[in-house]
Amino acid sequence: MADSLLPPNASALDRAAESVIVKQLDAIDQPHRALWNPNTCPLEFLPWLAWAMGVEAWRSEWPEAIKRALVRNAIQVQRQRGTLKSVRDTVRSFGGDIGIREWWQTTPRGTPHTFELVLNVSGLGDEQASAAFVDDVIAEVSRVKPLRSHFTFIQGLSAKASIKLACVGRAVVYARLDMSVS
Repeated sequence: MADSLLPPNASALDRAAESVIVKQLDAIDQPHRALWNPNTCPLEFLPWLAWAMGVEAWRSEWPEAIKRALVRNAIQVQRQRGTLKSVRDTVRSFGGDIGIREWWQTTPRGTPHTFELVLNVSGLGDEQASAAFVDDVIAEVSRVKPLRSHFTFIQGLSAKASIKLACVGRAVVYARLDMSVS
């Protein structure tokens, strides 16, 4: 047995017992890989995985896609905590598009260590763009932003519309009548 943990001088009885135990252990389902993957973890175990990954805020009313995205990005956000990239990744987990403008990018220059956060909620569904949901996004941004920085939150909305052009034609007969007397 090449994968044996027994020493070379193990008896035949020890080797037989090991082979029986290994066969029985292989028959036991071990879903550890699925439990530690945010994409395959069953929904009822996802809060525990989030806790293990260091997700600080969790709401049961959030959609499943947002929960899985938060867990998926948790390690990256924790590694880059205190940077604007972590702010972008956090808001992207919630499904929103953001624009960040720092104090040195404004005209005239703003107060040092401030930034504007423009959250575009047009991609979110109507049930997600509620005030409570936006408050959750702001709370998460406050957790991961640089500690010395302060931000102004601006909620944006973009809409797409189209104009259809319709033409109508009507056939008209034009005849000139000559009414002169000759």
